[in-house]
Amino acid sequence: MPLSCHSAIHKLHGETEYTIALAGNPNVGKSSVFNSLTGMGVETANYPGKTVELNVAVTELDGTAIGIIDLPGTYALGAVSEDQWVARRGVIESKPDAVIVVVDATKLARNLYMVIQFLELGFPMVIALNVMDVARRQGRSLDLERLSRRLGVPVVPTVANRGEGLEELMEAAVAVAAAGRKPSPEGFEYGRDIESRVAALAALIAEHDLEDPYGLPHRALALLLLEEDPEFIELTSGLPGWQPVLEQAAAMREEIAAEHGQPASSRIAAERHALAGMIAAEVEKVEETGPPPWGERLWGYTTSPATGIPILFLVLGSIFAVLYFVGNSLAALMSSLWYTYVETPLASALISLMGDNLLSQTLIWAARGVEAALTVGIPYVLVFYLLLAVLEDTGYLNSVAFLTDSIMHRFGLHGRAIIPIVAGAGCNVPAIIGTRVLSTTRERLIAGVLIVLVPCSARTAVIFGSVAFYSGWQYALLLYAILLVLWVLVGLGLNFVMPGTTSGLVMEMFPFRRPHPKTIFRKTWFRFKAFLYLAVPILLAGSVILGFLYDSGLLWDLAAPLAPVVESWMGLPAVAGLTLIMGILRKELALQLLVTLAIVEYGAAAQDNLLLLMSEWQLFIFALVTAIYIPCAATVAALGRELGWVRAVEIMVFTIALAVLVGGLLNQFGVHFGLA
Repeated sequence: MPLSCHSAIHKLHGETEYTIALAGNPNVGKSSVFNSLTGMGVETANYPGKTVELNVAVTELDGTAIGIIDLPGTYALGAVSEDQWVARRGVIESKPDAVIVVVDATKLARNLYMVIQFLELGFPMVIALNVMDVARRQGRSLDLERLSRRLGVPVVPTVANRGEGLEELMEAAVAVAAAGRKPSPEGFEYGRDIESRVAALAALIAEHDLEDPYGLPHRALALLLLEEDPEFIELTSGLPGWQPVLEQAAAMREEIAAEHGQPASSRIAAERHALAGMIAAEVEKVEETGPPPWGERLWGYTTSPATGIPILFLVLGSIFAVLYFVGNSLAALMSSLWYTYVETPLASALISLMGDNLLSQTLIWAARGVEAALTVGIPYVLVFYLLLAVLEDTGYLNSVAFLTDSIMHRFGLHGRAIIPIVAGAGCNVPAIIGTRVLSTTRERLIAGVLIVLVPCSARTAVIFGSVAFYSGWQYALLLYAILLVLWVLVGLGLNFVMPGTTSGLVMEMFPFRRPHPKTIFRKTWFRFKAFLYLAVPILLAGSVILGFLYDSGLLWDLAAPLAPVVESWMGLPAVAGLTLIMGILRKELALQLLVTLAIVEYGAAAQDNLLLLMSEWQLFIFALVTAIYIPCAATVAALGRELGWVRAVEIMVFTIALAVLVGGLLNQFGVHFGLA
């Protein structure tokens, strides 16, 4: 469970000398900055009733402990959406000693909008001007001194995915925090009509000596009231002395609307955009660099349907091929090495020292569990995480979002939903959390159901470790085709039965960039290490439990009640039902325990051990059912938090019914045509 934001922030302030908040839009490299600065030891925190979380961590600079609060990625501050609300509340409640705002150097005007909002709040600030390498390649020349002078805060150029400039960034942030240096921008004013009303309202707040619980500058409060910010209007309406100010703000909003023909909030937003554009124009020069950079050209190819769809199929096919050839080769190599140099000598030594008893057999079962992890989980999970990191770091997933927007509308979603759905192929848990980028509950529910039907890396390990390994790549491809058909039918069905409409796609275009090996390996290692920490203990415990049940004879007694569904309907050995149940902890555990059983029952007969326990057709059904039924326990927990426990249980029941139905129908098909 995540900490509450209040307790997490209080803990940071108590344990560190300075606290620094990190802000920026979702696609500007803010996560790279945070990961590079903090590494491991990150905790999540959230506000009651909110699903969007903050990340909090502690880092060190020259012996000084520094707390980092990673605010949700957002394009603005406000109460319009949950991520904006949490980002703003996180910074004004935590009262950080400094704020680092990560800005895209290639889209300065667009990114300065939120910078201006932070300047209005009055916190000590540093600007991390990121992706400077891309800006230079695009022929962009930025006058950093002038930008720093105009904003009244330090500006540090960075290339976060390479770690360039991050040490200087932290030094600047600590210096600003130590000095308590607040922004002092030059010529920072809006149009006269807006500015005069802001000044008058701020003077009225000062005249009545009014304060809000967050201690914001009077100018910031005046702007929030003129924008008709619902949170601050509700907050101040319950405080003594604020009523005359609220009435004056309401009258001013009506005047602005009458003068400009648009709400005051829209007018103020337009003023911010104009100011951001003006500052960007002053400090930026763009030189003609000839043909468009390769990143922009590749973006065009991958987002055009004529070329993008073939490229998408090529990418998916390449992933499949790498998993099949590299994963299978690694699995065979690890199995051979483990059996020859570890398991056989270890088993002999244990029996020689301890005798052939329950304790020695338990330790041997644990060793077989490690073998199952090596030969089934690790080769495919590690390889897939590496491929996913490459897709993320190049920016290809963003182009897929544009390419698939019209297709995703058929499922009641927009193109941005494809990013968490594709990420679900790595792990369903962060993919479920990633549905927060969707704007409606309906979209998040549809996306949540579709994500749990995407084969994650664990289910991919089951498919490749059973079907592809024993039957060939053609059957694995057929299994994926069946899953795709089910996925499409479920998506179309949900869009049909659930009332509502789909929102439009609003995303910035980001050209391709060269993947950086250090970043890719770092991402892969963090994910893989998390997999090892969680999967190996569960697998060892599961192997020991399964070994006890096997040696005591209880395994077959427990499997008997499952026979009507598992044996009669789906055509699988009843004992396979037990491994499916244990697979709820982690999906690859089902196959790994099945492998362990086969090794005990028939010995290490090279690659034929599972084929002695189950036929190729049974393995096909087993892998298909494993890929469909209940997502793992961690995914269920994520569904409960994001969509509510009632919906999480409904999704669980639906996937069980779908898996049993499809598995049974496939078995009956096999019986009818002589495949079973």
